[in-house]
Amino acid sequence: MWPGGTRGRTTDVGDYSLSIGRFAPRKSAWRRMTARDSLARRVDWIMLLAAGALSVIGCVLVWSATRNRTEINNGDPQYFLIRQSINLAVGIALAVAVMWLGHHRLRSAVPVYFGFTLVVMLLVFTPLGTEINGQRNWLSIGSYTIQPGEFAKVAVVLAMAMVLAAQVDAGDSEHPRRRAVLQALAIAMVPVTIVLIDDMGTAMVLCVIVLGMLLASGASLWWTSGLLAAAVVGAVLVWMLDILDEYQINRFAAFANPALDPAGVGYNTNQARIAIGGGGLYGKGLFEGTQTTGQFVPEQQTDFIFTVAGEELGFVGAGGIILLIGVVLWRALRIAREATDLYSTLIAAGIVAWFAFQSFENIGMALGIMPVAGIPLPFLSYGGTSMFVGWIAIGLLQSIRMKRPLSA
Repeated sequence: MWPGGTRGRTTDVGDYSLSIGRFAPRKSAWRRMTARDSLARRVDWIMLLAAGALSVIGCVLVWSATRNRTEINNGDPQYFLIRQSINLAVGIALAVAVMWLGHHRLRSAVPVYFGFTLVVMLLVFTPLGTEINGQRNWLSIGSYTIQPGEFAKVAVVLAMAMVLAAQVDAGDSEHPRRRAVLQALAIAMVPVTIVLIDDMGTAMVLCVIVLGMLLASGASLWWTSGLLAAAVVGAVLVWMLDILDEYQINRFAAFANPALDPAGVGYNTNQARIAIGGGGLYGKGLFEGTQTTGQFVPEQQTDFIFTVAGEELGFVGAGGIILLIGVVLWRALRIAREATDLYSTLIAAGIVAWFAFQSFENIGMALGIMPVAGIPLPFLSYGGTSMFVGWIAIGLLQSIRMKRPLSA
């Protein structure tokens, strides 16, 4: 029997639709495009415009940070601008592909994607792995490098959402049961353990994603409390057992005491704060930043991209960037609230936790209120892998948005 009886059941006949009790002309193409449930209405254009604006601003800031750096731009001032623009184009294409496929259709492929991500992450410990700035978490493929840990963020979000929502969406339970929570945690711990070996920043992001999704799933707060307690104990043990590398210890030392060795371990943070503080209210002007032009801030096109905004665009420009990030988070939270099933809600919640923490940590370390952790600023920092996964996340959010109730 058709759900809800025979009401609303139609059969196409030529240019007409045969419905129980009436014979009505089929909608024209124009009417279908302008209907309340059209694709254009279901897409969250505010989020797309905010993410797009951040990405374009990022391209310009990367250009400003690298145009004078002949040692890395091969003598071409537009080298990084062109590459980041290509990264953006590929990222948008990936977002469109995810939107077209749909997050529900991709659900069956999550185990394959998760397994593939783990394999790629393990490749960094082979001769294909490359060490950059003391961290061996990159893969070299020809003249390109990718950071597998970035793909782990999407993998953890999708895998945890699938496991935690399985019984709830099937109607077998109102909240994730203990077994589902344990399975989700076990799955997430695999990539966390791999990246923890030599990428503390990405491990921090993954842990925040796990906590955020557990809270959104409706699981008992005892799980979250237990994980936080375990994290504190683990951090103490790591410190006491001297597991951290020297460069990681130096980063925390510089955070605890910014005046410690300003020419050594505290150099990055001090130069970043000088650059941002020198921008004043309106900035020194694009391409006019003395710290940026003089190349005083290390890794300014990647981890410290926010210092370019602070120096050249000032408080107003940097504040505008934070506002755009806030818009993306606001729209993502709204999508999570309006989702029709727990699987969709958890995906959106995981992305919110990911973007929020990563943005706070990146901007915080540039301001000296957070330890330096080597985390890119979403949509702004240079890097193909970071741009790709950021836009894949946008595609997932848009897919969820397009499945919302018509009245939402």
